[in-house]
Amino acid sequence: MPMKVAKHTRAPADTTVVVAMSGGVDSSVAAALLVERGYNCIGVMMRLWAETGEGEGSTNKCCSLESVHDARRVADALGIPFYLINVEQPFKAKVVDFFIDGYSHGVTPNPCIECNRHIRFDYLLNYARRLGADYLATGHYARLRRGADGAVHLLKGVDEAKDQSYVLSVLGQAELNDVLFPVGDFPKAEVRRLAAARGLPIASKHDSMDLCFVFDDDYRRFLHTWAAEAMRPGPIVDRSGRVYGEHSGLPGYTIGQRKGLGISGAAEPLFVLELDYRHNTLVVGTAAELGRASLMAERVTWTLDEAPPAGSRVQCKIRYKAQAVDCTIFPQEGARVAVRFDEPLRDITPGQGAIFYDGDLCLGGGIIARSEETGIEFVGAGEHAGSAGVPLQQGSMP
Repeated sequence: MPMKVAKHTRAPADTTVVVAMSGGVDSSVAAALLVERGYNCIGVMMRLWAETGEGEGSTNKCCSLESVHDARRVADALGIPFYLINVEQPFKAKVVDFFIDGYSHGVTPNPCIECNRHIRFDYLLNYARRLGADYLATGHYARLRRGADGAVHLLKGVDEAKDQSYVLSVLGQAELNDVLFPVGDFPKAEVRRLAAARGLPIASKHDSMDLCFVFDDDYRRFLHTWAAEAMRPGPIVDRSGRVYGEHSGLPGYTIGQRKGLGISGAAEPLFVLELDYRHNTLVVGTAAELGRASLMAERVTWTLDEAPPAGSRVQCKIRYKAQAVDCTIFPQEGARVAVRFDEPLRDITPGQGAIFYDGDLCLGGGIIARSEETGIEFVGAGEHAGSAGVPLQQGSMP
């Protein structure tokens, strides 16, 4: 019996790749690069759920009629088959309902993380596997490198402004061994140049927006339609219970917000400190009250399938566009991690991702829990509260 050859060492001509196509620049260039390298490519586009806009029908910006047309034209130009598959029901259940439920319970969810967790790298990846493909490729800005131990490492994209490792942090080794990110080694401007040089019809097309299922980009209007109970007015108070006015629905506010609160007459500027959904109350306070130096992350996953030691010194991003800041992490039971920051952060927001890095290496991450629901203890194996923590050494990447 011939020896089985590891797929990452096989020639491209012997390798089949399903390319997730959206009709945009990034996925189109990803497909073009793979075709040029000799891979057997199949273009697949997902039809996702969206509400019905006036006069527009049921459409999603990621799979509008124009986007489907563009993706099909690119596939035809590259000479690869193209399929449109219906993923409306799982997308609605796993992403849209998650978004609505999060806002209804006083947190600010990130639907892109859930889409990658449940749709792109679960539903679509398994679809690719059933087709017999070796890999699923997407147009995400991230890089993959295989370490000396054989593990696949998820790295930030070359273009820091476009890096998407934050929303890919849910992937473990089972997924990372079966995916490709062809454009992660290029800046966005170079990707557009590559599209234009190849005559692709989407070279100058605008980037898509995150909330693809909201037809008018107005998430407050969307929540008024789909979560009316969550948008009911309530009091604006400070920690002492003083009432400053009335809010127009908790989902319309975010931690750290100062403008648009409708507060006048306060002795100093006030910021949103908390969304108390149990009492439908918006809690505000001064800048001095805003900062927090710790958080608990839940539903934590690790890209290398193993948690770093308690007390590891890493960096953490608490929003997609935030800077990664130094912290010490303490993995807990139940897929949770306690995080202690070197300096207090003003906009730690429950429901957003807390994603951990060691330089360019994305270690994994989880979802920020409400502070009142966490009993944070900065103690773990080999680490005691108050110590400086230990630097995380991952070794060199080939």
